[in-house]
Amino acid sequence: MHSGPVARDSKKHSSPSLDSVSLAIIEQLQEDGRRPYAAIGKAVGLSEAAVRQRVQKLQEQGVMQIVAVTDPLTVGLMRQAMLGVTVDGDVEPVADALAEIDEVDYVVIAAGSFDLLVEVVCHDDEHLLELINKRIRALPGVRSTESFVYLKLRKQTYTWGTR
Repeated sequence: MHSGPVARDSKKHSSPSLDSVSLAIIEQLQEDGRRPYAAIGKAVGLSEAAVRQRVQKLQEQGVMQIVAVTDPLTVGLMRQAMLGVTVDGDVEPVADALAEIDEVDYVVIAAGSFDLLVEVVCHDDEHLLELINKRIRALPGVRSTESFVYLKLRKQTYTWGTR
């Protein structure tokens, strides 16, 4: 799959229509991201090659990605938080700078009390403090931050794409 940054970005901003077969393939992969294409083909009524082609197209369009999702606690990342960030001026350069930080796994440009919502995953409170105080608040355009530290994760799901 070769696609330059411009082509990939433009595809992500389009809204590809998904038929029931594509949605069924996505659902199969959400249940098990390592499910063989042959098994998916049997479940959705396509050949293995046709499933492979559809999955590749869905990935190229930016509709989905197949990744390993870990529980941060099991890999030594004991502190998660959502940060509300208020920005002076243009919010997009700040959002782009935050997206480049390794500890940041989620950046949303929002309407409301905060300009940005940013989820971070850190080793501990000291790491979180260093990240917020020395790196995030130091970014040009960041006016203020508010931290919402996660005490317990009750639900996390990735199945919403086919509901």
